[in-house]
Amino acid sequence: MAEQQQPPQHQDRQPGDEHAMQPEPEFIRDSYRGTGKLKDKVAVITGGDSGIGRAVAAHFAREGADCVIVYLEEQRDAEDTQALVEAEGRRCELMQGDVGDSKFCREVVDKTLERFGKLNILVNNAAEQYDWDDVTQIPDEKLLRTFQTNIFSHFYMAKAALPHMQEGDSIIATSSINAFKGNNTLIDYSATKGAIQGLVRSLAVSLVGRGIRVNAVAPGPVWTPLIPASFEEEKVEGFGGQVPMNRAGQPSEMGPAYVYLASEESSYMTGQTIHLNGGVVLNT
Repeated sequence: MAEQQQPPQHQDRQPGDEHAMQPEPEFIRDSYRGTGKLKDKVAVITGGDSGIGRAVAAHFAREGADCVIVYLEEQRDAEDTQALVEAEGRRCELMQGDVGDSKFCREVVDKTLERFGKLNILVNNAAEQYDWDDVTQIPDEKLLRTFQTNIFSHFYMAKAALPHMQEGDSIIATSSINAFKGNNTLIDYSATKGAIQGLVRSLAVSLVGRGIRVNAVAPGPVWTPLIPASFEEEKVEGFGGQVPMNRAGQPSEMGPAYVYLASEESSYMTGQTIHLNGGVVLNT
């Protein structure tokens, strides 16, 4: 994929709207061929309406999975993703709400079981981030909000889902390159992503006896609605230029990794992280 730059743009609220982005992200490549890796599996994807979550849903559906898309308030994006899943001949349920609320997370699992009768794959992907000049700028309530969305939700969803998951099922977390290298302005966000790494490794060990695998994907810069919703125009324009490939990744380049981690092809992998970051070498 050639180097590219996004035009300056900004959105006023998080997690942002995919349909308002210029250009809109690529969520799946026409060349991607499903081979039934996830045939008749049921996946819950938080933050599934857009960005990486939409890419995961599209890839999972092409591999034969039914999807539950959990989203905050982006109705149009959620319905567009639902249409993508259904176009692959799979079923898709939408659930709107706040994953930082444990009661809502339990409702997601209950509705999934009511609709589909099982839950095989949990993708904890929802996130929010804020750009700060200094740690002293972060209000206490904003710090709590970021942790509620980015890490508490992983606990809430796993606690609700695990009693219904079986051997061979999988939990996948969206982490970040920032968990490993830090970020001078995404301070609280990076801290939550570091917490995700600890949770993935610990949960993987605790569940290995049940045959349930837990892994993570740690993207570098990826062109999703969270970017114009988090940064001012000048940062958006140069987004992705800090990695060796000199461009932001596309959600379509993330989706296949989630398929791998959800399928039996990764049956000997748990507690691990796949780094998709445009060539940044990390000591992990």
